[in-house]
Amino acid sequence: MSFQAYLDNVEKKTGLTPRQFIGLAHEKGFGSDTKSGEIATWLKTEYELGHGHAMALVHVIRNGPTISEKHVGTDGVHRDESVELWLDGAATKP
Repeated sequence: MSFQAYLDNVEKKTGLTPRQFIGLAHEKGFGSDTKSGEIATWLKTEYELGHGHAMALVHVIRNGPTISEKHVGTDGVHRDESVELWLDGAATKP
């Protein structure tokens, strides 16, 4: 599953976009200096997310929408289209 697919699936499950999760995390005081485990525990407890989905959100909460080029342009199942993730909801993707 691609990184973007994880984020899109979180939106399907919760009704919240990744950008909305970033806002909620910042309201709780979570940011780039917060330990990953602390954010993941919140997401798993409050939103019943699995580990992989929680960690995808942890990445965007701590690091923003840019990901590594490692899987961009490959032909595997983990391939992403871009190094920039779309955070504003699947329905609004250009």
